[in-house]
Amino acid sequence: MSSGHRTKKVVHVVQHLRPGGLECLVLDFLRYAPAHWDVRIISLEGEAKQAVNDWPALQPFKNQITFLNKSGRGVSVKSIKQLVNYLNSQDIDVVHSHHIGPLLYAGISAKLTSLVSTQITSVHTEHDAWHLNASKNRALQTILLRLTKPILVADAQAVQSTLATLFPFTQPHTIYNGIDTRSFSLGDRLNARTALGLCGFNKNDILIGSAGRLEPVKGHDLLIKAMHFMPTNYKLVIAGSGSQKETLQNLINHLNLQERVTLLGRVDAMPQFYQSLDGFCLPSRREGFPLSALEAQSCGIPTVVTEVGASVQTLCPTSGSSCAPFRPIALAKILLRLKPLDKPSAIQTRQYIQHNFDVRSMVKQYQQLIKKGVHNEYF
Repeated sequence: MSSGHRTKKVVHVVQHLRPGGLECLVLDFLRYAPAHWDVRIISLEGEAKQAVNDWPALQPFKNQITFLNKSGRGVSVKSIKQLVNYLNSQDIDVVHSHHIGPLLYAGISAKLTSLVSTQITSVHTEHDAWHLNASKNRALQTILLRLTKPILVADAQAVQSTLATLFPFTQPHTIYNGIDTRSFSLGDRLNARTALGLCGFNKNDILIGSAGRLEPVKGHDLLIKAMHFMPTNYKLVIAGSGSQKETLQNLINHLNLQERVTLLGRVDAMPQFYQSLDGFCLPSRREGFPLSALEAQSCGIPTVVTEVGASVQTLCPTSGSSCAPFRPIALAKILLRLKPLDKPSAIQTRQYIQHNFDVRSMVKQYQQLIKKGVHNEYF
């Protein structure tokens, strides 16, 4: 490891760079890195032009991102060679992988590079644990952790507990995911609705919002079904895009909810989206440690999540609520109890997120862990 204030070169390795919680989090590592750290991203899949076109948020960072354009299933020896060449040529100090696929490529490449040139510190963060239910994934991760010996980090206590149980030869650290609480802040509901074109609501309407990829795992269909059991003054807006858009729209039509449920597509002004709401709901079937729940609460919005992954750990204890997954009627009952927060309560909810889940604190914790050079003890 290098010492002093020499520029430390850190590269984050992800599977792809499409809009999602993990990917937004990795961009934040670039935004809030210490001044003397040179932080970059390698995406195993995709190519630059298409990725930036699909996700304009990448534009400011395009010179810090490298795409390997990996395709197909199975292990790509070519991609490992590309990574080894990159680590060698760029004199990288730290490789930080996110999820099991990047652990394979980043971990092996860092190990090979360390054998022939400078020593590289490996860090691996697990953002959920449900994929480890599969015996094949557990076996692969066991091999990779023993071989590459990264500093192992969980993004929530529930994930840390699972890792410690499944991989008892490790000593995983816990660093909670964080968000930019300065960007996600309190705002005027009417002004936010006007800015987003959501002005067509009556004063007695309760506007519920949800955000995330339109994929089955996010459970938007369950929330739409819950709306069917709620009074007509409850309206729902969903921000996000994905493969289930047509399926969800068909469900909306089938339940005659066209006047009450709106699929907004991708929303770039997410702080205003949350500020426009009376309440936020994350009805996921599976989750890790969801950022959207943190973002909504940082804007002072009462939030309901399903009890999957570490979702409940994101909730402010005074204003958050949870529900068992897969139960639209139960979800409807909880949403009916949800009321917009008064100003003092909204401020209290926001302060809870600021104190516990700010991205700057998260980055500092990773920085301190890396500076210590603390590796897990592997038996």
